[in-house]
Amino acid sequence: MANVAVIGAQWGDEGKGKIVDWLSARADVVVRFQGGHNAGHTLVIDGVTYKLSLLPAGVVRPGKFGIIGNGVVVDPWALVDEIDRLKQLGVKVGPGNLMIAENAALILPLHRELDRFRESSNRQSKIGTTGRGIGPAYEDKVGRRALRVIDLKNPDTLGAKIERLLAHHNALRRGAGIDEIEPESLLQPLTEIAPKVLPYAGPVWRKLEQFRREDRRILFEGAQGALLDVDHGTYPYVTSSNTVAGQAAAGAGCGPRDIGYVLGIAKAYTTRVGEGPFPTELQNETGERIGKTGAEFGTVTGRKRRCGWFDSVLVRQTVVTGGIDGIALTKLDVLDGFDRVEICVGYRLGDGVLDHLPADSCDQARVEPVYETMPGWSESTRGARSWAELPALAIKYIRRIEELISAPVALLSTSPEREDTILVRDPFTGR
Repeated sequence: MANVAVIGAQWGDEGKGKIVDWLSARADVVVRFQGGHNAGHTLVIDGVTYKLSLLPAGVVRPGKFGIIGNGVVVDPWALVDEIDRLKQLGVKVGPGNLMIAENAALILPLHRELDRFRESSNRQSKIGTTGRGIGPAYEDKVGRRALRVIDLKNPDTLGAKIERLLAHHNALRRGAGIDEIEPESLLQPLTEIAPKVLPYAGPVWRKLEQFRREDRRILFEGAQGALLDVDHGTYPYVTSSNTVAGQAAAGAGCGPRDIGYVLGIAKAYTTRVGEGPFPTELQNETGERIGKTGAEFGTVTGRKRRCGWFDSVLVRQTVVTGGIDGIALTKLDVLDGFDRVEICVGYRLGDGVLDHLPADSCDQARVEPVYETMPGWSESTRGARSWAELPALAIKYIRRIEELISAPVALLSTSPEREDTILVRDPFTGR
């Protein structure tokens, strides 16, 4: 049996919440390994909808252990609010089923303020961030001035660490014409929130080693998508962390051999939230129809998602950079009723055709999709739980996607409901 890492194979919003929840029923431990509360997972369990941003999806299921790894940046106030919301829905969350890496970096109010200021003032080239302070928090982590969860344990030394952090941030704020921050305005709220966070803090790497020795099944849960990876995505319109499966080890505190099967999640079409290149975007009635049928609005931000045809070039690329073994294809039912469906199979740039997305942002904005047209299907795929229930033309579409991305479809999702899933290969057992 293998541990499993789940990552998005597009620009995020691929339906990871349902798939992670479906897999968590087969896992013992669920680990978040990157990102922050800018991620959004929506779970529908027995008619109850749970919207998670920071907590791993496994916490909503009894008997599962959730972990927030060191690769995650943690907003302590958002964390406590999310735990409280789940408790109001009857979910038991406590140190007995949740651990937060003591060496995870914190998101502070000054990070949120800086994030929003940059986005609002940079009118020429907005990145499209969620404004939750994720990027500035990662900057401080890499700059070795971040506050970490463990720092909340020592109020006597916390003040000095805040002053060191503010030496950098107040210089930025002076240059931007923003009022400087007094250390006490950070120290007091951090001191107040600390007792609510510290009971969950611990050495996650040791806990994972314990679980490994006990042969527990571990599910590593990624946020966003591989095309938003800070190295391999559509830079600079990316998130501030590595979103590929290779980050699961570094962001959780284990070795790469502890990650077995990598499952990539991809929609049967393509969406994107925020700014940046999108070769197959449909700014027409077809795009509107896909968005309306698929209820394409961000879980965290509520922003309308841009919609387009399936881009096999991009997914084939993320299969390689993300180390993906198999794909969970979601929202196939959104394409029901189209007379024809199109798949991008290449990019025209100048006089040539590319089989990959160029790294240069100017070229990314200039590429034009080369489409392959396939017949659509009139029958409904919604709620199908076996291949026999799928229209022949829908199966033909799936098989063509497999050929183009050089990866098999291991799971097929046909509605938001957890059980409306066709299993081709169990990532944990290989059967």
